[in-house]
This record gives sequence, structure tokens and C-alpha cells, in this order.
Amino acid sequence: MENSVRNMVLETIEGLYKTGSVSEITLKEVRALALAEVKPYTPRSIARLRRKLRLSQAALASFINTSVYSVQKWEQGSKKPSGPALKLLHIIDEKGLTAIL
Repeated sequence: MENSVRNMVLETIEGLYKTGSVSEITLKEVRALALAEVKPYTPRSIARLRRKLRLSQAALASFINTSVYSVQKWEQGSKKPSGPALKLLHIIDEKGLTAIL
């Protein structure tokens, strides 16, 4: 339900932009707000995703531009991915590795 409301609001703002009632800056701000929320990843889900992709920790780290140490700590549960790394994990999980290549 939340996703459909988000899409309706975005469509409305895009329509208002086309009529000149909303600025391009406002449109960009609404689009940024309309992005899907990124779910947190557990140590188990990160390891599962990596194994599903048949990647080593080093290879996954390389694809998402982080250190092997970070991937190891995520999978051990002593650190959590955040920011761009979290977003990239989400994209890879949802759309596959080719989405970032």
C-alpha cells in the first residue's frame, strides 16, 4: 500500500511539473523522497547474497567499492553496511549483479 501511495504522489507531482505548476527542483526533491526504503541486511543475509552470486568476500567488496575487512565484519555481525554500500547491496539483491556493472 505504501508503495502505491508513493507512486501516486510521484505521478501527481510529475503531472504538475508538466503543466508548469511545480519547479524542476521540487520534482527532483519529490523523486528523491519517493525512493524505496532500503532494508537492513543481517550478517546471514549478506553471506547468503554473496553465496547466491558465487562471489568471494574480496569480489563482493570490489563490486561495491569497499574493503574485504568491511565485508568480513558485516558477515560476522560486528559492523553493519550503511550509506552507498547498503544501497548497492539492495540493488544487487533486487536486480542482480549486472545492475551495477
